[in-house]
Amino acid sequence: MVVAILLLVVFFVISFKISPKESQNDEHVHGAGQVGLIAAVALFGVDYFTSYFYATGEMMSALPADLKPYAYFAVVVIILANVVFGGLYMYALGVFSDGGGAFTAAMRYLGASISLIVAVVLIQDYIFTIVVSTLSGVDQLLSITNSYAIDWYWHFLIGASLVGITWVITIRGRGESARIVFTSLGIFLLMTITMAAGLFFSKDTVPAVVDAASQAEVGSLWSAVLHMIAASMKGLVALTGLEAISNGLQFVIDEDPGFVKWGKKHLAKLDFIWHFYSGKTGIGRTVQSSFIIYGAVTTLLLTYFSIHFNVFDGTNGRSLVGNLAYIGFVLSNFPGGTILYWAYQILAVMLLSFASLTAYQDLQAMAWRNVAIGEIPETVVYRNPKGTFTRPVTAAAIAAIIIQLLVRGKTSAAVPYYGVGVFLPIAAMSLAMREHIKLTAVGKARTWGLIGTTTATALSVFIFIGQITSKWEEGGWVVLISLAVLIIMAHVLLISPFGHRTPVDIHRIIREKSRIEGKMGNIVEWQSIKFQEYRYQLLILISQFWELFGVRRPVRYDRPLDPGTFENIHTEDDSTLLSQYLESLPKEEPKVGGHAKESSDK
Repeated sequence: MVVAILLLVVFFVISFKISPKESQNDEHVHGAGQVGLIAAVALFGVDYFTSYFYATGEMMSALPADLKPYAYFAVVVIILANVVFGGLYMYALGVFSDGGGAFTAAMRYLGASISLIVAVVLIQDYIFTIVVSTLSGVDQLLSITNSYAIDWYWHFLIGASLVGITWVITIRGRGESARIVFTSLGIFLLMTITMAAGLFFSKDTVPAVVDAASQAEVGSLWSAVLHMIAASMKGLVALTGLEAISNGLQFVIDEDPGFVKWGKKHLAKLDFIWHFYSGKTGIGRTVQSSFIIYGAVTTLLLTYFSIHFNVFDGTNGRSLVGNLAYIGFVLSNFPGGTILYWAYQILAVMLLSFASLTAYQDLQAMAWRNVAIGEIPETVVYRNPKGTFTRPVTAAAIAAIIIQLLVRGKTSAAVPYYGVGVFLPIAAMSLAMREHIKLTAVGKARTWGLIGTTTATALSVFIFIGQITSKWEEGGWVVLISLAVLIIMAHVLLISPFGHRTPVDIHRIIREKSRIEGKMGNIVEWQSIKFQEYRYQLLILISQFWELFGVRRPVRYDRPLDPGTFENIHTEDDSTLLSQYLESLPKEEPKVGGHAKESSDK
């Protein structure tokens, strides 16, 4: 017992000491507390790192008993997908170094219609990230007392409470959130290494679980292939982390990570590596590189021990990781193992809840853009002194609790919606990068770039379809309906009076309310004008449609400002198209009483 407590104290001290600390100067960078590498790993990586607790469990649960020993084929698919999509997004960060993810990439290369679809799907994805991560936390909590199969309303009540806790942490600010999460991640990593040691030590001493109730057999080779595909699809849900850092890069500080500074000074010959990982783009690529390595290692280890000990989600009333933690800490006879097991499971609950913080950060990044383009009412935009967009965070928390109630607190019932929201944006990013390479690359770079992006496109589309078909009986068909409804609603909102944005509206939303400056502000100004152009085109088409039936419906609004090209969002004097337009407007005439008097220092 004493050994376990001392170990936990040491783990906490180490993690807390190296956790990110935000200074007062950091809080005022661009009007918000922007984060460095360590904080970025915490805020944008926690969702991916905690996928450890449910992705492999979902994969193994999709396989009948006689196919579980062959789960390594699904693991290979998952690792290859990690590498392909990780490489795609690391390349994309070099093209869109100010963030924006698939939304911005689709707007530039695929048009406003695809970009709008990506925008609404990402909102769905982030909300379901909150739902899935918190309900997975509930599963880990109930595994402590072997209560995994308890009545559904307990899952819902505990899950809703966890949503409330993460909402409070997010509202308090980005810097404080990062320190709490990184400290927890540090303890988790050290405890996971300890657990892995216990599992290897117990490999030959702890017998496998005998579960006679799960001896289902596969009738044909084709059926086996389908089960393998389904397992791969379920194990891939954690790839949302790639889009998260790409989308939220605007909240990352533009300076070299510490290891890059050291490398440039002491290993100058490896300049190509330090260049690749330099600046805010380098911070994003470092986070994404960790995703690739971490995903491969944890999926392989969990699969190995799951097969070896014959434990899965639901075995002994625990989740897969709950079973492995019990073996690694308790059955291995580790000193104070029971305390470590309880601590690890409680930490799992915390971290799975903190995975919501990634979603909250990206919801903020998307919300103010969606307001600017005309998809969300302007009242949603409010940014507190610490840089947090509090209203979209609150709205997302409420929506997540409602969805938890609708799925009756069952994690697997929410996963199909979550998986679809991950891979449609990845497919859009793949297509956008393919178009970018076709327009900009030459020679071998063009050839290999097209091969890579074409592979990523084909794989992402296949997985997107597989996410629906492999979960058809679990609600995959409902996902198609919800997706169609979301896309239609997005277009209805855009062409409604609520979707109309004048240049003055766009400037006020981006520069004054959202307090966004620099290239990111310029990009969203361009996107907003492009969407108003798209909106105008839709209204013209609707008017022409009704004229076929003799009904004339003239468009109420003037033709919007010409947005120009993406490449011309900057001018030589660092002004923008929108600022030039606003400066050209006639000055407002003074009202009765003349100009307001100005105060004097004299």
